[in-house]
Amino acid sequence: MHSPVDRPQQNSSYARLPDIRIRSIRVAPLRGESPQGGWSHEIDERDSVHALIAVHTDEGVTGYGSVFTNGGLVEAAVSVLEPLIIGENALEPERVSEKLHQNTFWMGRGGSITHAISGIDMALWDILGKTTGLAVGRLLGGRYRDRVQPYCSLLMDEPEKMAGIIAPHFEHGFRAFKIGWGPFGRRDDLRKDEAIIRAAREAVGENARLMVDAGASDAYWPNGLKWALNASQMLKDYAIGWFEEALRPDALEDFIELRRASPVPIAGGEVLTRRQSFTPFLVRGAFDIVQPDVTKVGGISEQRRIAWMAQEFGIRYIGHGWNTALGLAADLQLASAIYDCDLIEYIGGSAYVDRLANKAFALDEEGYLEIPDLPGLGIEPDLDQLKRYTPDAAGFFQP
Repeated sequence: MHSPVDRPQQNSSYARLPDIRIRSIRVAPLRGESPQGGWSHEIDERDSVHALIAVHTDEGVTGYGSVFTNGGLVEAAVSVLEPLIIGENALEPERVSEKLHQNTFWMGRGGSITHAISGIDMALWDILGKTTGLAVGRLLGGRYRDRVQPYCSLLMDEPEKMAGIIAPHFEHGFRAFKIGWGPFGRRDDLRKDEAIIRAAREAVGENARLMVDAGASDAYWPNGLKWALNASQMLKDYAIGWFEEALRPDALEDFIELRRASPVPIAGGEVLTRRQSFTPFLVRGAFDIVQPDVTKVGGISEQRRIAWMAQEFGIRYIGHGWNTALGLAADLQLASAIYDCDLIEYIGGSAYVDRLANKAFALDEEGYLEIPDLPGLGIEPDLDQLKRYTPDAAGFFQP
């Protein structure tokens, strides 16, 4: 240790960032064009299954985040979190988010409170980036890549319809696809399931990447381990990149057995929240690919910790991303900072992804997305577009 006499002097040429205090939080529930799928009931224009969050500061810097849950629940959760966060330093996302987790643990870790913290954490990273002039990916430790391949996430349908579902997105330039839910695994007929997969593979060709999502977090999922084992054997003949959510989300022991026996990689974890829930699945080898969702899991801070933990066990990280343009922006920044993340999820045909931000996402000639190297997340919600999906869009942007 240095004595007071010989301690090195701090270089006075470095300016200290002033604290930026959180002034208010605004919520914009999104309604009207929620993408189909993933719901156990019909979604109509009154439902909100996504929400945006704006964190306003006393210095006029605003950060934005996204939450994957009912907008009314997000509003209620934010009302609980506000006393804990107003006046906090917006430049300390991990510490502030952990404070929120620590002080709401007894309310039920993993529910709407955790989902709302996800959006707040994302917005705080956005503020830190805007204040420092750095992209979030650089703040997370550095950029391993400047672009990443998105896989177009689509719902399954009957075999004769699959080509028509996939074709517009293939023509748009996507060269990686994930098909999920729909009738797959829900009719006790593996031959019909195989016909869907065959039709999809024929539609994308042998060179495109193709993944399959059973969607076993669906209400009253009818199948168990034996079905998943048989399905995985069938999928190997179609060069499937991974088999996702083949079992109910809490079936840890079955996931362990399935991963050991399956000839195709096993993926899951999208409904788990916070790193503590992921720990047994990673330690015990339940996944080949882990898929936390940044808009639910606790935000960028938690997502990074889970990705790092997965690397220690030789498990790939590829985030789940059935969300909005802001969620996709966060996934892009994480993909730049996690060295083994080579894919991100992109919902095919979602208005909340394609028409919500001030800058549209565009594929390059090889079907890749550029990762913005702009301050913060690199995009912002567009007021004129947001007016179409939330009742008080103007108020969302006002502190």
